[in-house]
Amino acid sequence: MPKKTFNPEGLPVPRGSYFHVAVADPGRVVTIAGQTSSDAEGNIVGAGDVGAQTREVLRKIRVAIESVGGTIDDIVTVTVYITDARFYADVNETRREVFGPNYPPSTLVQVSSLARPGLLVEINATAVVPEANLTI
Repeated sequence: MPKKTFNPEGLPVPRGSYFHVAVADPGRVVTIAGQTSSDAEGNIVGAGDVGAQTREVLRKIRVAIESVGGTIDDIVTVTVYITDARFYADVNETRREVFGPNYPPSTLVQVSSLARPGLLVEINATAVVPEANLTI
């Protein structure tokens, strides 16, 4: 199955060996790498506030899916990583705000830490886009 990977405009260039988005078979299955609330300069958006960090993470996921002609409603599953189970309610509330009543299936995992101190949440996503509009 052919795969096209890229980093969409509007998201920081990854600091590791990955791309933010992959589109496969032929341009319909879209995977979005785990997003955190780090901005292009590496600053944490919403430091100390899991709701603000979740909002920023989901904003970045929206940028990624829109970069291939999709919408937030095309997301079919997400995996959410949090550093403290007490964040569950805040993360869930923010997800409801962003996804509305059409929120996707989800897996939530508590981890001991994320890639950088101060990051409280990371989310990756998979979408199915009817007709991806790749201009990369």
